[in-house]
Amino acid sequence: MELLPSERLAKAQEIASNPGEYQVCEGCESIVGLGTIVCPNCHSYRFDGDPTRVVDQALLLGSREKRSVTAEDLA
Repeated sequence: MELLPSERLAKAQEIASNPGEYQVCEGCESIVGLGTIVCPNCHSYRFDGDPTRVVDQALLLGSREKRSVTAEDLA
């Protein structure tokens, strides 16, 4: 399910307001939950949990249209 631009921004703001619950995938730069061990999008296992990085990435992703391919897109 693809989010509308306003929904993407709302999700980005939600993530940015609680960055300690998320991490950025070092493989594809997706934002995933803190407990994620393997990225569901690219299968990477390296993550950056720095809150500043999470906030910056959330605001970047929330301000543009979707560009990445997710597992849902391939199903």
